[in-house]
Amino acid sequence: MPNGNGPKMNMPRFNMNWIYAIAILALGLLWFSSGGPQNSSIASKATYSNFKSMVEKGYASKIVVNKSQNTLKMYVKPEHIRDVFHKSAQQTGNEPYMEVEIGSTDQVEEFVNAAKEAKTFTGDYSYENHRDSELFNMILYNILPFALIIGLYFLFIRRMGGGMGGGGGVFSVGKSKAKMYEKGGDLGITFKDVAGQAGAKQEIQEIVDFLKNPQKYTELGGKIPKGALLVGPPGTGKTLLAKAVAGEAGVPFFSMSGSDFVEMFVGVGASRVRDLFAQAKTKSPCIIFIDEIDAVGRARSKNPAMGGNDERENTLNALLTEMDGFGTNSGVIILAATNRADMLDSALLRAGRFDRQIHVDLPDLNERKEVFMVHLKPIKIDDTVDIDFLARQTPGFSGADIANVCNEAALIAARHNSEKVGKQDFLDAVDRIIGGLEKKTKVMTQSEKRSIAIHEAGHATISWFTEFANPLVKVSIVPRGQALGAAWYLPEERVLQTKEAMLDEMCSLLGGRAAEELFIGTISTGAMNDLERTTKQAYGMIAFAGMSDKLPNICYYNNAEYQFQKPYSETTAKIMDDEVLRMINEQYERAKSILKEHAEGHAQLAQLLIDREVIFAEDVERIFGKRPWISRAEELLEAQMRADAERMAEERAKELEAEAKKASQENPSDPSTPSDPSDEQ
Repeated sequence: MPNGNGPKMNMPRFNMNWIYAIAILALGLLWFSSGGPQNSSIASKATYSNFKSMVEKGYASKIVVNKSQNTLKMYVKPEHIRDVFHKSAQQTGNEPYMEVEIGSTDQVEEFVNAAKEAKTFTGDYSYENHRDSELFNMILYNILPFALIIGLYFLFIRRMGGGMGGGGGVFSVGKSKAKMYEKGGDLGITFKDVAGQAGAKQEIQEIVDFLKNPQKYTELGGKIPKGALLVGPPGTGKTLLAKAVAGEAGVPFFSMSGSDFVEMFVGVGASRVRDLFAQAKTKSPCIIFIDEIDAVGRARSKNPAMGGNDERENTLNALLTEMDGFGTNSGVIILAATNRADMLDSALLRAGRFDRQIHVDLPDLNERKEVFMVHLKPIKIDDTVDIDFLARQTPGFSGADIANVCNEAALIAARHNSEKVGKQDFLDAVDRIIGGLEKKTKVMTQSEKRSIAIHEAGHATISWFTEFANPLVKVSIVPRGQALGAAWYLPEERVLQTKEAMLDEMCSLLGGRAAEELFIGTISTGAMNDLERTTKQAYGMIAFAGMSDKLPNICYYNNAEYQFQKPYSETTAKIMDDEVLRMINEQYERAKSILKEHAEGHAQLAQLLIDREVIFAEDVERIFGKRPWISRAEELLEAQMRADAERMAEERAKELEAEAKKASQENPSDPSTPSDPSDEQ
């Protein structure tokens, strides 16, 4: 189906008369073009005396007698076709024959034997007893075409019905395709299954309370919101939250996708919208959930010259009318989900339709811990798995990403024939998802390996000696995905980013290129990703955040849908380019200065990478010493490590005490039984 930006196409309306006309035309062509068995060879009637005369003249090639019908067929030789039929062989077919009625087969047999002795007939003489041969021919050439056309017709109807409206076929094309659950609890999902998203659950809880106890709100004169729009990045649990609402409310639940309204026939989408709301009104109070509503609710074009999709706009108009028009939808609540709210029509987002926009954002640290706890329930994990550590290792992960991490860790453990999933399996899963598959077969020369080691060691060195850079976790020169090496950090989740922190991050990104220039004497394409991220961040700081000396406190961000020009002049664009170049060059020189100061430690770090391929923060600390600045994330990490050590010591002491008590109960007179758990070795 063409989108809203394509040329306008006037599709013809569907009509059942098309199918009837095609069927009648095909039948007519078959009827007039088929002449039964006569199409291949001409048959002609003849008397028995004519038959004897033609056999005596030597015209017969073979004779076939049908005993059941007392007839025979005399096939004429090709060279005598014109003498018998007065037509050419092209007109009569390959094997024309004369059909003759006979009185007795014995008489015919005597005549044929006499003709063979006289050498006037030298062909084959045979019998056939198919009483129904003529009936079979009639069915084959007259009835079979009709049956074939009727079968194709019903097959076509069924195919159309399967794709356009279910059991009713084409006649139900305008019916709603929503799946209905009489009780939302049948889905088996409640708010307990939705980890994190406390704010979203709190906002949507009012809808559940209204469906359970509407008098509580209506007695005070309040009105429940007619609709709620769940907005958020992909994988954050919008659809899961809608299922949980249905499970908690215990009311009928209609679920369908925005693309289910779209069809190739004009008017189908609007018809399905009306049918959906008609069904919902009969089941009220109930919930209608439309997933990916941007497929049908995209903003209508304001410029006729752009060309719009009339069918999509008609569907949207029908949806707007049903949600808040002259009709009433008492007890029908609309939930919708999208990750492209900026593309929706403004009329759809106004109060009275979608009264609330509930933002379902990416989970923070504590919410990621809750999500991990949900997805780790069916997985057998060992004592080395620390959920807090995993939550800190997965910043920016959505709920779907965390589920993928848990599943990938289980697959890795099974691949290694482990009985339980351990901490290293989860770390490998995170590396696999972020960096890609480890390419063990990738061949690199020693010079390339040294260049990559120097590059990654440059990143590690700069991040170690800049205050606001993220704490280093490990550095690897093992190729993964498109990357030949990578440095892994434990980023702090800051609500606000300062200019100094962003400059430190930019300096750390440029550390790889600076190390190549200083310690190899040449630069390579290995820094392309670093340069891309640095350039985007610099333009963002200057054009959007107003962090430039020459363009301070100005934001040029513009979210106009049909804006085809930049919201600033060419002179301003030149100033932006100059400021970006100046900012990047300053941080590049700063990176080179830090590397020159710590050149010896950088060389040791690069050599350690060449030897071991993967190094950790402890190795960097052994070379450079304690990091000058301890971030909040590192403080939390150290505190957590101390708490884990104390907890493990307490658990071990309790285990020893329990073992001692059990041993003393089993052997009360045994002098070797230790009386104090601390005495046990």
